[in-house]
Amino acid sequence: MTRLWIKNPLGVFTADDTPDAPDASGGLVVENAVITEVLARGAEPSAPVEEVFDASQHVLTPGLINTHHHFYQTLTRAWGPVADAELFPWLTGLYPVWARLTPRALELATTVALAELLLSGCTTAADHHYVFPPGLDEAIDIQVSAVRRLGLRATLTRGSMTLGQDDGGLPPQSVVQPLDTILEDSARLVRTYHETGPGAQVQIALAPCSPFSVTTDAMRESARLATDLDVRLHTHLAETLDEEDFCRERFGMRTVDYLESVGWLTDRTWLGHGIHFDDEEISRLGEAGTAVAHCPTSNMRLASGIARVLELEDAGVPVGLGVDGSASNDASTMVAEVRQALYLQRLRYGASVPVHRALAWGTRGSARVLGRDDVGVLAVGNQADLALWRLDELRFSGSHDPVAALVLCAADRADRAMVGGQWRVVDGRIPDLDVDALVAEHSAAARGLISG
Repeated sequence: MTRLWIKNPLGVFTADDTPDAPDASGGLVVENAVITEVLARGAEPSAPVEEVFDASQHVLTPGLINTHHHFYQTLTRAWGPVADAELFPWLTGLYPVWARLTPRALELATTVALAELLLSGCTTAADHHYVFPPGLDEAIDIQVSAVRRLGLRATLTRGSMTLGQDDGGLPPQSVVQPLDTILEDSARLVRTYHETGPGAQVQIALAPCSPFSVTTDAMRESARLATDLDVRLHTHLAETLDEEDFCRERFGMRTVDYLESVGWLTDRTWLGHGIHFDDEEISRLGEAGTAVAHCPTSNMRLASGIARVLELEDAGVPVGLGVDGSASNDASTMVAEVRQALYLQRLRYGASVPVHRALAWGTRGSARVLGRDDVGVLAVGNQADLALWRLDELRFSGSHDPVAALVLCAADRADRAMVGGQWRVVDGRIPDLDVDALVAEHSAAARGLISG
């Protein structure tokens, strides 16, 4: 029950867009895992505090929130044979490698991804794991353990693939599972790990991989099960024009029509990428409340296209940011994704897209995408999930607006990060994590995966 005052930050971005949002230039009071006071400059806490953190050299923001990732892909970053490929050849080149994934390799990959996210100011992350080769039946259990060990919050999705190459899909048969197996394991994971309510650390969602790797039955039955269990739904959609062509040829319809036909056009759903929507489809997504995880770096890396983020938001679509897998990004640096989102959207809409709007996509917007209202905004009653950033590196020298400097001067590491009132990053390091040992073993696992 210690009361902590994070006092007088150099700059602050609260992501609070309510008309009566309080001035937070005097900092925050944190008590029992939540924010209990937001203070104006010169104001004092309403009751004594046991600890004071002098934030006069720090910019204060909500903890960033990552809405789309594939943790396991940290093992296949910058792999030469697919370094210059678009999505479909990139996938077909990598699937045989990923089919050799082992439990220990996944544990290492997940730990690396979570650590990298934490160090980049991210306090909540969603992962889409859909590769289940023989021997990796407990993949999501492994991820839960890693999340709890590092202390982030996470929405872990039980992904799936049911449409293999033998039936016209992209993945090899070795990573395709029977639908009954998928549904049974999904229900088990929800019963075992899914938490609800404010402060939930681990949540489970259901996530058939994509229209080109699952059957319509898998999509429909996953939607029914998600409704029965009251959990969210996630998939890739409208990422490339190849996917659009696939849906036309196989299902006789465009991607959003397909989404509606299988019962997914709801506010329970969030979509990875969401690039190739026309005006009418954007309107339908907004009316349904279906959300989009914008993944700018991955979209540029694979030359997939530019999402119409401003039009999606104006139509009522919740939009957040995702780093995507570390084999198509090839990093897990959330604050860098804010910068990429800003610049990519300025390329589409012009230089007047505000810096603060990009930060809102990575905080408040991402929280909405994951169906959460207890994180993403520095406000009384919300979880004390936050990041503190120093501006004393060479890259920031000469900068004037502290909040704008985070984005425009390319911040890449938080000095501190807090989750639920607990410091998870201190002085740019994760306490009790031997990064050198982790890198050594993870790198060896990555080499072993490639060599077979």
